[in-house]
Amino acid sequence: MTEYLTTKELAELLRIKERKVYDLAASGSVPCSRATGKLLFPRNAVDAWLESHESRVSHPSKPRPLVIIGSHDPLLEWSLRESRCGLASYLDSSLDGLDRFEQGDGIATGLHVYNVELNDWNTPLVKSRLFNQNFASSGVVLVEWAKRERGMIVNPDKVEEYQSLLDIKSKTMVPRQVEAGSQVLLEALMAEQSIDPGSLLWTSAARSEMDAVVDVLEGKADLTFGLATLASQFRLGFIPVVEERYDLLVDRQAWFEPTWQKFIQFCQSKAFANRANELTGYNLTQQFHVNFNSE
Repeated sequence: MTEYLTTKELAELLRIKERKVYDLAASGSVPCSRATGKLLFPRNAVDAWLESHESRVSHPSKPRPLVIIGSHDPLLEWSLRESRCGLASYLDSSLDGLDRFEQGDGIATGLHVYNVELNDWNTPLVKSRLFNQNFASSGVVLVEWAKRERGMIVNPDKVEEYQSLLDIKSKTMVPRQVEAGSQVLLEALMAEQSIDPGSLLWTSAARSEMDAVVDVLEGKADLTFGLATLASQFRLGFIPVVEERYDLLVDRQAWFEPTWQKFIQFCQSKAFANRANELTGYNLTQQFHVNFNSE
């Protein structure tokens, strides 16, 4: 049994058409990698994905712990801490958070997953998961947290070497794990511009954006695909590539919990506004705007 499945092999395993496999990959519903320039599906991750979907449907939903999961955001993490709202956090990656949210492991999860075919953020992926009973038992609402500048973070003395994403060829880049929204986006943008992943030198994947930026700072790599605010904090060079939308998917019942309401109130405070103004690369004009509300 091979470590990675091809599109055809996964279609045969799931007894679906190859077109459906492409749809699942585009929405981020199934774990996949494009590191070789074509879609490959890690067998272990696929098996875990299948097992999780089989077991969760039959189990009754459980009370959600007061935890925020999903993708990391510097302003979000700071706000949870400073608001003293009582919410804990486990911020690892977009797809990991969505899987955990399906299992009932938190009241909200952070997402920034781009769908190339639909030219949309997060909403297509959330809609693709609504078949799961535990996921949608009490309803979910997808609200915007912030729009963020993302691009190439490089040594400040090397900024002139980068005019566009095409200039990453032959460079050493720090990737993120395959479940990270930033890695999903990077691979999609590279595919759009016909950039062969084999034309780059890849380091080991960083489990956090902070780790990836530190690797660039320490000279272990030429660049990483990260947030403008982190480039600014570490005084590194930044070449903008895209403005992404970071959303929070919230359990609708939990929205009215005192902890969540206290967090929202803090986000309307002067302390929050001052901190947001100090950071680079954030657009908060649509904060908490509803992008999707399940029935």
